[in-house]
Amino acid sequence: MSEPRRGFVRALDGLASLALGLAGAALVAMALVQAWQVFARYVLNDSPGWTEPLALLMMSFAVMFGAAVAVRRETHFAFQTFRDAAPGPMRWLLKSISRLIAAASGAGLMALGGVLMIDEWPVAMAGAPLPSGLKFAGLCIGGALILLFAIERLLTGDYRPPEVVAEAED
Repeated sequence: MSEPRRGFVRALDGLASLALGLAGAALVAMALVQAWQVFARYVLNDSPGWTEPLALLMMSFAVMFGAAVAVRRETHFAFQTFRDAAPGPMRWLLKSISRLIAAASGAGLMALGGVLMIDEWPVAMAGAPLPSGLKFAGLCIGGALILLFAIERLLTGDYRPPEVVAEAED
């Protein structure tokens, strides 16, 4: 593998690790927000209105960033048993189609999520002092990551997960 290509793959390795870390942090934050909601409601008898929208925001980021990493690792829903049972040239075609579908889905999520985010940004989020468009930021950013990782998998031409490729090169 050429040095620029190796640097690009390493940069995307770092981006995928960051996305996975942020997804995990969003899950932890969501759990803490929900724990506060339960405590405030049943112990303090004073249920805050900001907890539900914030928990939903955290869930959106966790799901979309996790999905993007799944596209990079090729562990997403892709009829893998059928694809892996196909003969060599057909397997290549099916993997390419799967990656194209993931790229198109990511592009759609990014574009339409971006439109929703921009359209809703001036509106205040119900129950929280945040812009309502923030609800769609995870969709837009996650879609961009899905698109980027799917294109990377298409262009590298390597049909093994990135971890296996890295081990083989070392």
